[in-house]
Amino acid sequence: MAEIVEKELWDHYSELPNPNWYEYKKNNNMKKQAVLSLSGGMDSSTVLLHLLANDYQVTALSFDYGQKHSVELKRAQQLIDYLNKKGYEVKYQKITLQGLVSLLDSNLVKGGEDVPEGHYEEDNMKDTVVPNRNKIFSSIIQAVALSLAQVRGCEVKIAMGIHAGDHAIYPDCRQEFRDADYNAFVEGNWDADKVTYYTPYLDGDKFDILKDGERCCEELGLDFDNVYLRTNTSYKPDAEGRSDYKSASSVERIEAFLKLGRKDPVEYIDGWETAKKHVEKLLADHA
Repeated sequence: MAEIVEKELWDHYSELPNPNWYEYKKNNNMKKQAVLSLSGGMDSSTVLLHLLANDYQVTALSFDYGQKHSVELKRAQQLIDYLNKKGYEVKYQKITLQGLVSLLDSNLVKGGEDVPEGHYEEDNMKDTVVPNRNKIFSSIIQAVALSLAQVRGCEVKIAMGIHAGDHAIYPDCRQEFRDADYNAFVEGNWDADKVTYYTPYLDGDKFDILKDGERCCEELGLDFDNVYLRTNTSYKPDAEGRSDYKSASSVERIEAFLKLGRKDPVEYIDGWETAKKHVEKLLADHA
């Protein structure tokens, strides 16, 4: 596994102008290393900016598990392409888990019931839980991170965009789960202590994430709107990839943009003004 990771990293680097093996080894061994679970959503995309702003060499992994909102995978690739053009090299790999689709019971996957609407705090949001999703993802991410640590002989961070708003609905986003999962990883692997988790937004909300994203864009010299145009948070996008504004994930995103005082650059089904007014009313009713 370690040799495969090294070869793929070099294959990626060798596509750049004037590749040099010795410079590659020198530069990549000097930088801090992180493996990121990149969904294509706002949270994990901001973690990617956060890592780049803190001088990490990032390996980003996305998972195709048959999610209805698969537009997020296209957005992840678009963001990687945008960052590469701006001079920020990120190793990116999409991992397909399509064989799981017919075996999972969740409204988020193809074949499931309609995704519910409303605020994240409402009980029906539990229908958007995908059984053991983060455990499935973390097993793969841990394997890649440990392989990278063994190749480089360095510590590697596993970065995730989980935040306080996820905790009530998604048990596998809670710190208790992360601790138990990490303990199992350490018990089951040699040298696993070289790999640790990095969850910068664990105690924050989407507003905190977006605010940090604004700071990181400024620090990295990136255009905020061009970055977040290449993200998706909607669980119910239409066939053209336009976001809905009634599902819980969209409501939470729009609320964060309203707090930040910025217009969301993604396209909404009925336009930003309609989406904005809907969420403002929902929040007022929910207060």
